[in-house]
Amino acid sequence: MNTFDLWAIIITLTAVFGYLNYRLLKLPSSSGIFALTLATSLLLLAVDFVLPSYHLKTNIAAALNQFDFSTTLLHGTLCFLLFAGAWNVNWENFRQNRRVIVLLAVVGVLISTFVIGVLAWLLFALLGLSISLVGCLIFGALISPTDPISVLGLLKKLNAPMGLEAQIAGESLFNDGVGVVAFFAFLSLAGLDTNAEAAHIHFKASSLSVFFLREMAGGIILGLIFGYVAFAALRTINHPSLELLITLATVMSMYTVSFWIDVSGPIAVVVAGILIGNYGRRHAMSEPTAEHINAFWEMIDYILNSALFLLLGLELFVIHIDKTSLYAALLIIPIVLAGRWVSVGLPIGLISLRAPMQKGLIPILTWGGLRGGISVAMVLSLPSFAAKDMLVSCTYAVVLFSVMVQTLTMKPLLQRYGICQEAP
Repeated sequence: MNTFDLWAIIITLTAVFGYLNYRLLKLPSSSGIFALTLATSLLLLAVDFVLPSYHLKTNIAAALNQFDFSTTLLHGTLCFLLFAGAWNVNWENFRQNRRVIVLLAVVGVLISTFVIGVLAWLLFALLGLSISLVGCLIFGALISPTDPISVLGLLKKLNAPMGLEAQIAGESLFNDGVGVVAFFAFLSLAGLDTNAEAAHIHFKASSLSVFFLREMAGGIILGLIFGYVAFAALRTINHPSLELLITLATVMSMYTVSFWIDVSGPIAVVVAGILIGNYGRRHAMSEPTAEHINAFWEMIDYILNSALFLLLGLELFVIHIDKTSLYAALLIIPIVLAGRWVSVGLPIGLISLRAPMQKGLIPILTWGGLRGGISVAMVLSLPSFAAKDMLVSCTYAVVLFSVMVQTLTMKPLLQRYGICQEAP
């Protein structure tokens, strides 16, 4: 089976499950597709158990192993998803909520990484599993970035306040970049990163600080440079298709360059997306051009997100689950929620000392901190080592809980605090 055949199957299944969800389940798109894929996977696993001679699980797992999920997301589709999200960020709302966004995206991710890492280390020790503290910090880093795609769609449907939407969207766009940086830093500390960068990072606060500063500051500078060049080019023409091509080329070339010079590509894409989506749309594009480009990026966002949630459901075929890993996976869910609560509560608590915050903001941000494809991609990108299967199982359990429980219970939580009502 070649790459085109595999993508044809993935897109076809995505369309079929999307249609069935729209007609029957009527769940949020990502949750519906994920639920249908998961149900289909469980059904096929049951058939494989009853009729082992057909080797369904082995054959499907072999086909999935041809598809490098982690590389596809971290080194490919992530840049398009982040740009599509950043393109629609309202700069004024972002600026008004900048303190909350920056604290949650940077300080919050680091707090979450250490809280989850330490608690996971204690949990694994209680279960008799020998996983190092650095290995658990790797898990904390990969599970901390949030993926609120489903919640953002729900917030729009319920007419949520623009401030709340800006806080959730802004945090998620930037904490992906911070989480990836933290993930590779701890991966290097554990000696599991084959990248040349690994040889230069040691377990010293100064070394880690320089690493974080270079990745994040470099990403911001790279995003500003590419964003301004694209903005300057867009101002000189009035050709919708060509201007769309310029935005696409900007995203792809910038993300590629970020790997060459070792800076954060996700942060660069977000910065460029906000710049082009606000100043570019306002001062360098006609209204028809902006609508044309917006429709394209909305389509890209929908297709890629739907396909990624389908792939998440299919990953059940490649996950190894035993009794111990099942216990760990179930117990890790409240640990991740506790880490999220602490990482949200401390920054919001500090800000509330100077300015009143919206009622129910901490529980809403805690419960709305979904985990998704980027966490699965990072854990699957880990090289083979003793704890990998355990970390994969735990990550999958957290993502499953996020998509199927947190997403579907956000509406009553929002309405409980009177934050939004059903849109007419």
